Amino acid sequence: MTVDYMGPAEVAAYLRREHGAEIEGVTIRQYAVKGRMPKPDVRIGPNAGWSEATIAAWWANRPGRGARTDLASSEPK
Repeated sequence: MTVDYMGPAEVAAYLRREHGAEIEGVTIRQYAVKGRMPKPDVRIGPNAGWSEATIAAWWANRPGRGARTDLASSEPK
């Protein structure tokens, strides 16, 4: 049985196709560098690969679920 793994560009394409996300491969690479991606299912040299199931679970359960958590609150103090 062959298992397919996705690199950052394929992850972004999957998220655009399946979830309507506006995301690019460079963003996925940045998330991986910053530790915001799940641990890769496979590594071949410096290249990370994730299964569709891993990405689907991460997308459904990621912190903030798309909310910008790095911005200051716009509520008056």
